[in-house]
Amino acid sequence: MEMAFLSSTRQFLSGTRKDSKSKPPFLLSIRSSTTLIVLTVNLAIFTDIFYYGLVIPVIPFSLTVQVGISEDQVQHWTSILLACYSVALFVGSPLAGLYADHTSSRRWPLLIGLVALAGSTFLLCFGNSIGLLVLGRLLQGFSASIVWSVGCALLIDTMQNSVGVAMGYVGISMSVGLLVAPVVGGVIYNAAGYYAVYYLAFGVVAVDILLRLFMIEKKVARQWIDDDQNISPPGPEANELDVEAAAMPITPGGETQEFPIEASEIQISASAPAPESTGQPADNNEEKRGETAEINDQNSAARTGHPSLPRQIKTLLKSSRMLAALYGLVVEAGLMMGFDATLALFVQDTFRWNSTAAGIIFLALYVPGFISPLVGWLADRYGARWPSLFGFCLTIPLLVCLRFVTESTVEHKILLGFLLSLLGVALAFGNVTLMAELTYVIEAKSASEPGVFGENGVYGLGYGLFTMAWALGGTIGPLWAGYVVASAGWGMMTLSFAIWSASGAVVVYIWLGGPEV
Repeated sequence: MEMAFLSSTRQFLSGTRKDSKSKPPFLLSIRSSTTLIVLTVNLAIFTDIFYYGLVIPVIPFSLTVQVGISEDQVQHWTSILLACYSVALFVGSPLAGLYADHTSSRRWPLLIGLVALAGSTFLLCFGNSIGLLVLGRLLQGFSASIVWSVGCALLIDTMQNSVGVAMGYVGISMSVGLLVAPVVGGVIYNAAGYYAVYYLAFGVVAVDILLRLFMIEKKVARQWIDDDQNISPPGPEANELDVEAAAMPITPGGETQEFPIEASEIQISASAPAPESTGQPADNNEEKRGETAEINDQNSAARTGHPSLPRQIKTLLKSSRMLAALYGLVVEAGLMMGFDATLALFVQDTFRWNSTAAGIIFLALYVPGFISPLVGWLADRYGARWPSLFGFCLTIPLLVCLRFVTESTVEHKILLGFLLSLLGVALAFGNVTLMAELTYVIEAKSASEPGVFGENGVYGLGYGLFTMAWALGGTIGPLWAGYVVASAGWGMMTLSFAIWSASGAVVVYIWLGGPEV
């Protein structure tokens, strides 16, 4: 009885089927549906952003009341706690991605992330020493690294034909989290006190836990679905389905590319030899068949081999398109987080707005993020270069014009809201397309060098690098913006950001989405 329970638990956690007689999980079709998987991953991303923004307003209270830090040390330790999150996110992201790529199921790392998230929430809520708060923020950053790296990879596994749209859903989750969390955190703290903020966090985490446990990823579900399909005798349609399954996801431009490895194997195992074409010399046909056999041998060797981890990382980082996308993401994150650090203080000083009004102005910046799925669809159809370039080019004049908001008049307030709304559109065009480009690069590299990433692929590693780039930009942006505003003013900060955005536009135009991978 005990062994059966342990075996069932192992199957549940790892996703590996015990034996051929194992019954399929309850409600398999619903739990492995694209809708549920997309909902689960995006709720996990929302939870991370929401929890991050929720606790920011109460950290000073934790330091003074819970820990007993003196008032003159609050800013110092607040900065350290914020930095702890970024450090854990930066370091943990590639590790989480690598682990996800080398496991039979992405459920394991997601469950590990749940443990880290629960521990972080508990420590930040009840911690009464600076060491416990630091540990809580480190666990929070580690949990976020798993959510972003593994979650985005799982989305790609699930929506291979709509990579840009999948990243668009991620953009919506980010926008909602960034919008809701600070406002809700401040309101609940003022109305119900310190612990009420964490009670809400516990509730959101509980829903996230239930969905992650309920979800079954598609490659796990195929262990039972494939068997059901194999019961019926194969007909002509079966070979067509197999060939379609071996095809690459739709690449930018609306065309499909085949995986040379899988297509060749299917041609050997499931297809009859093609008749010789008339009008072709016999020796020419023999030469082509010899070349095909040689390619098939190379593909089989590549498929059975296991590329080393350093080789996989080196292959990704040698790609000019990958590096261009990562640099663009550093810029995008820097711009977004830079405004998070300075915009509220600017409107308070310039317009004399209170904290509620200052929070509302962020609606103008983040509500346009709801167009992200549309932007992703454009990237799937036309490639990432031109939508991303449009976003960066639109960002430049908007950032320059923000320096003209200087007076507490209705005209200047309307101008600020208008410019921030357009800036939100521009950031959506840049961010979503760059995230999708990471998948396009991996797919193009896999097609040009079959077997270079092994059987499991490197989507986890790719989005681990994305999260690293985002963490780096999220660290640089607030420091840059805060220092420039303090030393040279709001106008110089927006101008310097415009120059930074221009560098991103140049990189995107030259290297993004080109034929070189």
